[in-house]
Amino acid sequence: MAFHSVFLVFLAGLALCSEAAPPSPLDAKHPLFVKVVDSVRGSPASNVAVKLYKESADGAWELLSSKQTNDKGGLPELTTKEQFVAGLYKLELDTASYWKSLGLNPFHHHADVVFTANDAGNRHYKIVVVLSPFSYSTTAVVSEPVE
Repeated sequence: MAFHSVFLVFLAGLALCSEAAPPSPLDAKHPLFVKVVDSVRGSPASNVAVKLYKESADGAWELLSSKQTNDKGGLPELTTKEQFVAGLYKLELDTASYWKSLGLNPFHHHADVVFTANDAGNRHYKIVVVLSPFSYSTTAVVSEPVE
């Protein structure tokens, strides 16, 4: 079990350093980059539906964007700098559809990543999600505040 956890952390680190990363991680127009990795196949997870929500003043989740990962498992243009203001956000990944498309019956129907963004100034966020049919793990790289 410990090996599995170490392996997932290794895969997440590998995804952060891979060629599939965007050419300029500090893209001024797109401050959020999402990368999804399939730990069963050891490859990027393409065509995973991802929704980005922001918590509104009344506590409800407001849908900001809905896209699918590209062939490299990435989503470099999920939101814009203007839309990505300070607040609480949720990424919702449709993991059930992804695994079912590969002929597997997963435990989770979706994976959620809830995080606070830009509470100390505008930053760039790279969030990596490592998937398996019965678990998921996330890690994030957050820049220092930028102009």
